[in-house]
Amino acid sequence: MMIDTAFGPPGEDETDGGGTAPPGGASRRYTREQTRAALLDAAQRLWAQRGVHNASLDEVAAAAGLTKGAVYSNFAGKSDLLLTLLERYTAEGFGVEVHAELCDTGRPAGERFERAGRAYARRLSGDQARMLALLLVEFWLYGMRDFAAGWRVAEWYAARRARLAAHLDEVEGITPDDRAALAVALDAGLALQHLLDPERVPAELYATGMRLLLGPALS
Repeated sequence: MMIDTAFGPPGEDETDGGGTAPPGGASRRYTREQTRAALLDAAQRLWAQRGVHNASLDEVAAAAGLTKGAVYSNFAGKSDLLLTLLERYTAEGFGVEVHAELCDTGRPAGERFERAGRAYARRLSGDQARMLALLLVEFWLYGMRDFAAGWRVAEWYAARRARLAAHLDEVEGITPDDRAALAVALDAGLALQHLLDPERVPAELYATGMRLLLGPALS
């Protein structure tokens, strides 16, 4: 069923493909949340399979069982949809477990690196690991071609670097910001190599890499 949430009669609310919406004012909030979630889920699937440039907003809407009008009533365009999806990963705690293990000051540094390596390996062994890696590459490619989107993707990476840098000291003339940038690069680059070649590039190398990069700088 195709639903156009942008152009329905004034005052009416529609559910997204079945079910009963809550009564009164909650109904519109329910419909909007469900519509946005359906569009984000559809974009995630299509962009991982075909790339951002090869899946139009019409196709994203159709995959969600909606019309293109529903996309524009919830997102400013493709860049906004892409960046909202990126922000959803942050809200869902993407990478949080690894970061928490690295910054657990209640444990010795060596144990923190080992635990972070195991958490990283678990993240890459999940069913969604390949899809998320594909999407992150797509986000980067899209950002390289679109200045506005690129700036916002860069801000997402900057927030991740800042969160780690807050737990680092300046050692050997290397600033916390610079070490954090190298650590984020290792995180992303190791994942790409591991997903292609898990036997020769084990995920557990993360612990070794972080020990070499962060070492005595980790407070």
